Amino acid sequence: MIRTVQASDIGRVRTVNEDSVWIGATRHGYTLGIIADGMGGHLAGDTASRIALETVRNILDQLQPDLPEAELKEALSAAIMEANRTVHIEAQSDEKYHNMGTTIVAALLKGSAGYIGHIGDSRAYLIQDGAAIQLTEDHTLVNELFKNGQISLEELGSHPRRNVLTRALGTDAVVSADLAYVTLALGELLLLCSDGLSNFVSQDHIAKVAGIHEISLEERADRLLQLALLAGGNDNISVAMLEHQGEAAVPETKEWDR
Repeated sequence: MIRTVQASDIGRVRTVNEDSVWIGATRHGYTLGIIADGMGGHLAGDTASRIALETVRNILDQLQPDLPEAELKEALSAAIMEANRTVHIEAQSDEKYHNMGTTIVAALLKGSAGYIGHIGDSRAYLIQDGAAIQLTEDHTLVNELFKNGQISLEELGSHPRRNVLTRALGTDAVVSADLAYVTLALGELLLLCSDGLSNFVSQDHIAKVAGIHEISLEERADRLLQLALLAGGNDNISVAMLEHQGEAAVPETKEWDR
């Protein structure tokens, strides 16, 4: 059985929650989790993230049962591309939405295996044996500078331009998503989050909290939100967790918004 939970908090500074998050089962039993972190100013950011999430969710909810893994990968990629097209068209049609965009990280699982697709700096981690393994690579200016040797690992978190994206959904007519295969062994957990968590809570702390099997997924998610709030809560915070707890056909979901 894949157990899932989602949680989101506006944080201590923002007046609008521009994150959109959803996790659960599609009509034919695939597990789907999506986090989108919008950008573009008043109303635009939350509009972009909502449109992206709803587009991907609606498309993948139509998937036929028992598709081979290769078709799941193609379906996830196609859904993200359609979300990009939809957000981009909306941004062109209304001046108040000009240049709006969003990150996206989405997981589509058949049983305990499937694919992650992402654009931007929302992340996916595999929580395994007490460690958090980052499965996605940030599409950010500072990550490019780091890969090119222009800044150090220590400078990544404090660089003044750390929030500048090099790739986003909806800002251009054409964009590409990174796709990665993932499989969950019994007891392992897949964690999706916006940068409101990953920028303020260390990878080690994420691993320690997410990996506490003695407490519920709901409590683990809440503890992660609290850590981000204690670190300042300077951004919206969203998390979605998928844990392989045994064999069952249909995932179970809890959710709340703070």
